Amino acid sequence: MSRATSQTRDLAARLIACEAKGNPSSVPHPPAVFHVCERLRPQLAVLMGKGGFHAVLSRALAVAGAEVGWLRAVKVNADGVLEGWEPAEGPEDADETTEAGALLVAQLLGLLVAFIGDNLTLRLVREVWPEVSLEDLNFTPRDHS
Repeated sequence: MSRATSQTRDLAARLIACEAKGNPSSVPHPPAVFHVCERLRPQLAVLMGKGGFHAVLSRALAVAGAEVGWLRAVKVNADGVLEGWEPAEGPEDADETTEAGALLVAQLLGLLVAFIGDNLTLRLVREVWPEVSLEDLNFTPRDHS
């Protein structure tokens, strides 16, 4: 089941854009999504352990891979690090890479929201990327009755 909502996709795109600023090439190797996951890994490993992070990232990758076939070549190693993306096997244009990366990060964020809640997820993201604006994000639907 996909956990990528419009809110998690928006947040994922912001994080990838922030990471891509440091790499000016049109198709970075590895793509910015790897940097996003790598920057989240220490925070989440403290919260859920290395095995827990590995499991959550693997699940996010499996769900994203069902939507974007070339992501199935990417694996999560024993340390919870993404590996296996090769430009020859992946997409040819940067936009496709960015979209697939945003989907993977959105799936990861969606799982985190489901497991630990939106407030803690956003707090973890703020700790890693204090420069990214999160004020307009609303993960939890509010009852307006």
